[in-house]
Amino acid sequence: MELKEAEETEPVSPSGQYLNSSALSLSVLGVLESEIPIDDSQCFSLLKDIFLPINPRFSSIMVVDENGEKRWKRVEVKLRNHVKVPIFPSGLSPEAYDKYFDDYISEIGMELFPQSQPLWEVHIIKYPTSHAAGFLIFKLHHSLGDGFSLMGALLSCLQRADDPSVPLTFPSVNRFPSNKKDGNNSNIFSNMYKTFCVVSETVSDFCWSFVKSAWLQDDRTPIYSGDDGIEFRPVSVATTAFSLDQIKQIKTKVDATVNDVIAGIIFLGTRLYMQEMRQRSGEANSTTLVLLNTRAFRSYESVKDMVKPDAKSPWGNYFAFLHVSIPKLADDWSSNPLDFVVKARQIMNVKKNSLGAYLTGRLLEIVRKFRGPEAAARYIRSTLKNSSMTITNVIGPVEKMALNNHPCKGLYFVVTGAPQSLSVTIVSYMGKLRIAVVGEDGFIDSHKLKSSIENAFEMMLNGTS
Repeated sequence: MELKEAEETEPVSPSGQYLNSSALSLSVLGVLESEIPIDDSQCFSLLKDIFLPINPRFSSIMVVDENGEKRWKRVEVKLRNHVKVPIFPSGLSPEAYDKYFDDYISEIGMELFPQSQPLWEVHIIKYPTSHAAGFLIFKLHHSLGDGFSLMGALLSCLQRADDPSVPLTFPSVNRFPSNKKDGNNSNIFSNMYKTFCVVSETVSDFCWSFVKSAWLQDDRTPIYSGDDGIEFRPVSVATTAFSLDQIKQIKTKVDATVNDVIAGIIFLGTRLYMQEMRQRSGEANSTTLVLLNTRAFRSYESVKDMVKPDAKSPWGNYFAFLHVSIPKLADDWSSNPLDFVVKARQIMNVKKNSLGAYLTGRLLEIVRKFRGPEAAARYIRSTLKNSSMTITNVIGPVEKMALNNHPCKGLYFVVTGAPQSLSVTIVSYMGKLRIAVVGEDGFIDSHKLKSSIENAFEMMLNGTS
């Protein structure tokens, strides 16, 4: 669609162009599980009065101006085109509806958004499964914003279930703790050594990431086929939940961060699954992409503040990929499964001291400037395709939420459209960490992989006693 008039438009950010291109089109599905059957009688009024005013993006389409640049253009939103209420057979058991729900998630995950209308949908599932009495699925194109932005938008529509007049609160986060200081910090030789380490780690990290993105694929394993067109295949989703207090118990035992523990659990669980599916694959060269939120300020603001030009936590896509080698499954791993958390901590500490992610961002800008956004999108697609999996997490509220007097039993999110057979997403809610395993249906057994991650968690928890 070519645009000749410039009124009511604004430029699409570079990341927004990358994520909605001929090479790449990613969507985020946020799933809210309701404790009670869903009454959708006020759906349209809530969307009109609460959801649409959150951000102009929700009332805009992506168009191309006369100079070939992509811009957001405000349009009239026809809400009926954005709300889907599927019809399943009536009178089935909750367990039977599990299969219908899983198939529906896979179906909408594969569908591309029509570019002629704003890039979001709401799906209302009125059938009870073994997990909830009903579901509300927000499907949003990733070009609208990253998980941080979209979670902020979702929270604008929700209130505390116990007292709507009191704001939701979130767990305290210290994702990048300062290193313990010693008496030599002011020593010139100590500072020189630290500078040398940062430079060498940056060069090594950036060069390896460039080679991985441009040419070097992971070994073929039960989680990585290397096939083309994976983004167009059905997916299978399995979820589990861990106690945040128990995660912190492991964290204290090995002096790590919560993110280190989560990564260690997922790494070990993935290796156990790989080894079970194919002998010796636990020793294969496998890489995960860890998504890093690059905002300097990491707590949620109101969406009104997020869209301001000088926002501390701005709306949009502010993330970077970190290439992380999945630790291999050594012969003696079972004697101390906590070693996987230690290895995860060591790897992430090195990444934290590297400026590789910053340089990769600069590289993308250079590619975009001289070869165009489609070339930059192809580079990101290659980054995803050459790695076995992606891990991303989002912070959720401590208290139970409610949407229009519907208490929210649980929530999770998944990302679809990536050229990978496996992704793992994590969100915290009410003292739990909800983990969703999204695998290529027919290639990865998501439920078996979920069980392997649960086994890894139990092994590590037992190792703290």
